[in-house]
Amino acid sequence: MPTVLLQNGYRFFFYTNEHLPIHIHVKKGGAKAKVILVPSIVLDKNYGFKPSEVSKFIEIIVENSEYLIEKWHETFDQ
Repeated sequence: MPTVLLQNGYRFFFYTNEHLPIHIHVKKGGAKAKVILVPSIVLDKNYGFKPSEVSKFIEIIVENSEYLIEKWHETFDQ
């Protein structure tokens, strides 16, 4: 599970067997989520994050979306 970004206690990562659409997984403590990156940033699944936490990590994703998409392509476009 390659970690792509660590920020404010949130771990942003891919699983090694990912599939389209381009997305990122988020984990902090026992909570986890999946966020689609392309064509737009959308929360796909949420397991345990409060709405305020979702807002925080979505903001981080928005700020780093180009980097996260680039890392997806580096990891899976082979």
